[in-house]
Amino acid sequence: MSYFVIRWFADKTRNLILAQPQSLANYLNSDEPAITSTRGQVSVYYHGNMAMTDISNRLPSFITFALEKIRSRGGKWECAWFIILCSTFSLLLFWAYFWLEAHNDYNQFNWLLYNRSGEWKDGTVPILATTAVGFSYITFLMVLALCHISLGQQLNLYWIHKIGVLAALITTVSGVVSISDVWGDEWDIILISLQFTGPFLHIGALAAVTALGWLVAGHVIRAGRTKFHMIVLLVYLSVLLVLYMVPLAITSPCIMDRNSLKPRPDVIGRRGAPMLAPENTLMSFNKALQQGVSSLEADVSVSLDGVPFLMRDRTLRRTTNIAKVFPDKQHEDASLFNWTEIRSLNAGQWFLESDPYWTVGSLTGRERNRMGNLTVCSLVEMLRLTARANRSALLNLQRPPPEHPHYKTWIMDTLWAVQRSGISQKRVTWTPDTDRGRVRGLQQTSLEKLSGEEVRHRGISSLTLRYSQASNKDIQDFLVNNMSVMVYPVNEPWLYSVLWCSGVPSVSSDAPQVLRKVPYPIWLMSPYEYCLVWITSDLVSIAIVTGIFIFQNYHLIRWRMSGMQNYNPEQIMLSAVTRRPSRDVNIMKEKLIFSEVSNGVTNTDEHLYPENGYDIGQYK
Repeated sequence: MSYFVIRWFADKTRNLILAQPQSLANYLNSDEPAITSTRGQVSVYYHGNMAMTDISNRLPSFITFALEKIRSRGGKWECAWFIILCSTFSLLLFWAYFWLEAHNDYNQFNWLLYNRSGEWKDGTVPILATTAVGFSYITFLMVLALCHISLGQQLNLYWIHKIGVLAALITTVSGVVSISDVWGDEWDIILISLQFTGPFLHIGALAAVTALGWLVAGHVIRAGRTKFHMIVLLVYLSVLLVLYMVPLAITSPCIMDRNSLKPRPDVIGRRGAPMLAPENTLMSFNKALQQGVSSLEADVSVSLDGVPFLMRDRTLRRTTNIAKVFPDKQHEDASLFNWTEIRSLNAGQWFLESDPYWTVGSLTGRERNRMGNLTVCSLVEMLRLTARANRSALLNLQRPPPEHPHYKTWIMDTLWAVQRSGISQKRVTWTPDTDRGRVRGLQQTSLEKLSGEEVRHRGISSLTLRYSQASNKDIQDFLVNNMSVMVYPVNEPWLYSVLWCSGVPSVSSDAPQVLRKVPYPIWLMSPYEYCLVWITSDLVSIAIVTGIFIFQNYHLIRWRMSGMQNYNPEQIMLSAVTRRPSRDVNIMKEKLIFSEVSNGVTNTDEHLYPENGYDIGQYK
């Protein structure tokens, strides 16, 4: 009886296991026996009835081999899920890094969303929240996966985690595509930020890959150095070699001699201090002056009756209460209102209600009352404040629509306001490229990136460029040609430090209160010091990786030597394999198991009893 069952078990079960690792009872109603394996209990069926159960105690070697077959069959899928998990983690890491560095331009992102939707809201909050949750979840799974690998086990993700990984991957890909459509220019900040974070990211990546050497060494050494594992080792060593040489490609203006550092760049209050008070209002400009800015920057429009006033948006919906005062005209161009109508609007209540920069809580009661009664600021008022503070002004002019009565005279209206304010014309910088010949006595700047020859031909004394347009090389070329450069928007200390090391004379900022706290570049390192750090980190990594491989090899030799004294050859073979076995190993295991089954079959007859009234011995 037992010889038939065991012999058939050994000859037939392998194909069943490979065909259906989760359900082995494929032939319950056939003329041949079938087996199932559930939670470690193995049962044999014949014609749909249980003939023998819990034989794992009788055939330990074969059960070990059978369960190993199940693991090897599912290993392909688990390997695929591990690759998906690693890809999701890498993409989320890139996504989180992007939003961390894009903090400099959150205000611009929200303004773009406002222009598309017509409603002002902080669109970064849900993005940051979902990114933090998704990255934490995927990082947790990644750590567990690495722990499984280090212990020689498969990943075995539960189905709900597989859904979570796919959801995180799809959501992140959708976010990348959406940002490319709405805010594609912002990707430039990644390359710019690497000038600041590159040396530190290199050390972090080197430390992480060096630590992975423990897993790679254990995986390769214990697996018998098969072709696949040699490829894994080669890839690992190639990545490590690339990381050793990466500093050759890292360039940063902050790697320089300290004696070559230029003076601290001047800070220009962009629309005043819009994070502390409503933009383009007298209160905002006063806040900026309190933060020690050297100049004030404002956006200028011309009213229906020819009065220049300060307004960034084309409409008055976002920064005034026009929806209550003139609900039927709230979508009209701001320049199509006369000055009396504009002056009647409240320009501060929206800031208190929406709290766009999370700063209202820091205001005193007196400041809240004053802010709640603010009105739209005229250009003359702003220039008079600038003159009293002995500061300079930078004007960004917006031309009115063609139907505007001052469409052709808007420049003269603005110049007349400059003269009436009493400010020295040398303290006013003019940005529009139109009618420069009519603007005499004012400082001329351009928002375009021009060559030195074009700058001299147009009579321009400086350039006003977005930080993504001004590389370190461009800045040096401009300075050599005696051209001043003002870079905008600079709201983060790291970006201010990079531009400082590049030699930029001035920056325009929405957050002068933040840059005021940067008296020196965040980090500055001489080329010699950087080379010393680079070589030291590489040598330490080489020593650690070499030590890991030596230790793993020594540990494996000791384990094998101790195992020879306590186990027979078959047990050593079965317990040593923790990964998917090779074909030669499988053949050897089968021979060892079948040999044991054939030699020990006579000893198992008396221990096998039928269940449910069936005796399988009748089929011998």
